[in-house]
Amino acid sequence: MVREGLTVVFLFGYLVWMNWKLTLVMVAILPVIALMVRTSSRKFRSQSRKIQGAMGEVTHVTSETIQGYRVVRSFGGECYESERFLAASEDNMRKQLRMTRTSAIYTPSLQFVTYSAMALLMFLVLFLRGDSTVGDLVAYITAAGLLPKPIRQLSEVSSTIQKGLAGAESIFDQLDEAPEKDEGTVEKERVSGALEVRNLSFTYPGTEKLILDDISFRVEPGQMVALVGRSGSGKSTLANLIPRFYQNEQGAILLDDVPVEEYRLRNLRKHIALVTQNVTLFNDTVANNIAYGDLSTAPREAVVRAAEDAYAREFIDQLPNGFDTLVGENGVLLSGGQRQRLAIARALLKDAPVLILDEATSALDTESERHIQSALDQVMKGRTTVVIAHRLSTIEKADTILVMDAGRIVERGSHQQLLDANGYYAKLHDKFEELAMDEQRSD
Repeated sequence: MVREGLTVVFLFGYLVWMNWKLTLVMVAILPVIALMVRTSSRKFRSQSRKIQGAMGEVTHVTSETIQGYRVVRSFGGECYESERFLAASEDNMRKQLRMTRTSAIYTPSLQFVTYSAMALLMFLVLFLRGDSTVGDLVAYITAAGLLPKPIRQLSEVSSTIQKGLAGAESIFDQLDEAPEKDEGTVEKERVSGALEVRNLSFTYPGTEKLILDDISFRVEPGQMVALVGRSGSGKSTLANLIPRFYQNEQGAILLDDVPVEEYRLRNLRKHIALVTQNVTLFNDTVANNIAYGDLSTAPREAVVRAAEDAYAREFIDQLPNGFDTLVGENGVLLSGGQRQRLAIARALLKDAPVLILDEATSALDTESERHIQSALDQVMKGRTTVVIAHRLSTIEKADTILVMDAGRIVERGSHQQLLDANGYYAKLHDKFEELAMDEQRSD
């Protein structure tokens, strides 16, 4: 682009210097060339964006099908997925062909306009030669004849440039994404774990539906609060607001009587251990998945102890290389219960003063859950614990039970107090007992 661009500039300057009147013919054609370049550039960029989207869809369909191959096979979805992949591939092919067609039309058209202008220029050179010498004519014609080649090469590189610009737009969209707000200044070595939620309301960005509506409660250090309620009542959202995975606009969450916004993010999350029902493991060893991130410097003995407390040592010892066994992408080589036990071991190793358990035992069988529950009982001593659970054994031991429905706290109190009230919680409790009995019968 630099080389051919400079060639065009200097050749054009040379032609103006030799005979500016004749060169005005070339200038007259420049608006036409500029219009063609501008129109084609817009088309190239637009088509490049569409091609990127189509390629993304092909990749998305392929990835989904490969990762969910068990579901595809068990539900007979092979034909459907093949048709979906074919449709995505054909859409991508059509967009690629459209780009090729645009390029095939644009470059010859630009060359035709350029050579037509050159033909007219040559005619005028010979017709209006005036008193120019043969040497001047030859020099002028030679310089003018050198112009089409760099112009053609510049036109051919245009499509490549526009593809790059379209790709750069998506990259810069990611780079320009605003990072997490971290305007806090407070850093503490360790907090006591006093947790308070004051008049908290929350709406997800871009929506108007109120997920949490005027939530207030306080948990003293070492106490346990259980959040119960139907799916979609806002329990997990509340748990995710404590470590500031989302920013609340109304109300406040305080840790040791300091709003969480005033803590530096990294310091705030250092005091909180989180175990969710959706476990994330990395394609690394069992030991490295337990001692992850800031925990990577933990001694091996502490890792082993955390695994034992999470009732994970039993299956780890049966793996080919024990704690040094690779678990595969997202722990694909482990069962759901085994993955969840590793996540619990990771939280135990962190030894944070605030523990959040979001359906942490949902993927465990009854016996494993019983063992882990006893381990969690030990771990929760001296820690502020927020538990979202459907297991009666967990809920009943809570100091305070908050019953949520449609984003509001509809009941609160101890297990016995809520049963005596014979309200919303009592009905949920009856359902839980029925489910527990069904589980026991199935076992």
